[in-house]
Amino acid sequence: MTTIIGIAGNQIIQSVDVFNGNHVSYTPQGFVTAIQKAGGLPIVLPIGEETFAADYISQIDKLLLAGGQDISPDFFGEEPHPKLEETNRNRDIFELALIQEAIKQNKPIFAVCRGMQLINVALGGTLYQDLSLYPEWKVKHGQQPTQPQFATHDIQIETDSALYHLLGEKYRVNSYHHQAIHKLAPLLKVTARSSDGIAEAIESIDTKQRLLGVQWHPELRFDVDTKEFQLFDYFVNQL
Repeated sequence: MTTIIGIAGNQIIQSVDVFNGNHVSYTPQGFVTAIQKAGGLPIVLPIGEETFAADYISQIDKLLLAGGQDISPDFFGEEPHPKLEETNRNRDIFELALIQEAIKQNKPIFAVCRGMQLINVALGGTLYQDLSLYPEWKVKHGQQPTQPQFATHDIQIETDSALYHLLGEKYRVNSYHHQAIHKLAPLLKVTARSSDGIAEAIESIDTKQRLLGVQWHPELRFDVDTKEFQLFDYFVNQL
């Protein structure tokens, strides 16, 4: 039976000429293609009322959380910092409900970039609203203008992690974020870090909760690096 992967969707809500002013629900094509290549059936879950979450999660086998906007800081008890960028509160509320329902229904979660940060918030952790607030910041974590197919910085992976068996002890990743995990949620463990100490991957300390989060963007490199594709193959067929 084909594994059904629910991808939490994003929105384009500003008026833009290419869409004739229409709002758009979407997910990056890389997620769709990688999941299909791994043998899964991707379904985009459009942002909606949080009451929809239970029904959505019951219809899928696994949940994928993609990247995107900053997370509204009041969800972790802070006022917005001057360097906070675009947020979408409706998306935050909906995805937080999806996370809680996926945990409740024991459905595996794979989270990328913002998705990893949101899991930490959902489970009681906090974020640096901007990396300038992190005192040990030494690595460029937003690699623009370098193209995403090129990896730009190293991560060190813990040997007692699922990620280690996929990528090894040291790996090089692309990087597109200005926020990061600050206080780690009690139910999570950091399984990879950059050389300046930023959390680059998380897993659950409870082996019964199948959860993997990565800070980089494998959906932008899986077609040029087979190890990146292994993340999707693991998610679809093993996690």
